[in-house]
Amino acid sequence: MAQPAVSVVETPSGKGRGDENFPVGSWLIRRDLRPHVHAFYRFAREADDIADNGALPAAEKVRRLERMGAVLDGAPGNNGGTADAPSAAAMRVSLLATGVTAQHCHDVLTAFKQDATKLRYRDWDDLMNYCRYSASPVGRQLLDLHGESRATWGPSDALCSALQVLNHLQDCADDYKRLDRVYLPEPWLHAEGLRVEDLRAPASSPGLRRVIDRLLDGTDALIATARALSGAVKSSGLSRECAVIVALAARLSARLRHGDPLAMRVKLSPVDFAIALLIGVVRGGRP
Repeated sequence: MAQPAVSVVETPSGKGRGDENFPVGSWLIRRDLRPHVHAFYRFAREADDIADNGALPAAEKVRRLERMGAVLDGAPGNNGGTADAPSAAAMRVSLLATGVTAQHCHDVLTAFKQDATKLRYRDWDDLMNYCRYSASPVGRQLLDLHGESRATWGPSDALCSALQVLNHLQDCADDYKRLDRVYLPEPWLHAEGLRVEDLRAPASSPGLRRVIDRLLDGTDALIATARALSGAVKSSGLSRECAVIVALAARLSARLRHGDPLAMRVKLSPVDFAIALLIGVVRGGRP
């Protein structure tokens, strides 16, 4: 008996790899691995889009994300065999081809389910625990694809967490206005006499500037730890890509030190990308 059709659970935003701050599976990565890097990116992008869909209630977001996890683990599709979570189905094919664990994908889904239900953070440790699931799996997936040692996970986790916090700071006003989601630790805001509602202001107050700089202090410490990554990675292309991303992270952190994410979109410039690429090509593979 035919099963009733189930609507597609993924809600693509239209964003692609070109919309990201940092390179995703660039030409520096081995050609044969790029399709698998892109498959992981699409999977994470689709899950992120579900979590960030302001039209969906939290319970529906969680249901859709759990469905992606089920398809990832081999649950049959629908509509005559067409998967209702196509990026998850494609990711399963990639995992079967490469032998990489599905755990990194499930960790990402854990983070986005948290995004659907958790709107405030207590402190740096609370934020880092979120990054353990939202950011670290991205680097670990890439390292596992290249057959790198798990000894590289430490600096990779630091880099991915730094990138995540930088993105949170870039989007702090928009995340609050659209989703009522605030990654800036709420007690830190209160200590400066602020409320989350102050994120609606047209510009950062001195107190909010101190909160942002406090987060950047932690981020810069992560970037310092991440500098060991390119020298620890054996793959020459991946080593260079890691060096490029570390350089970009440092430049974006510096821009956020001097820019106001409430007043404007603080972002990297083409010059930043060119300089970081040069740094990566020259320094990649060095300890």
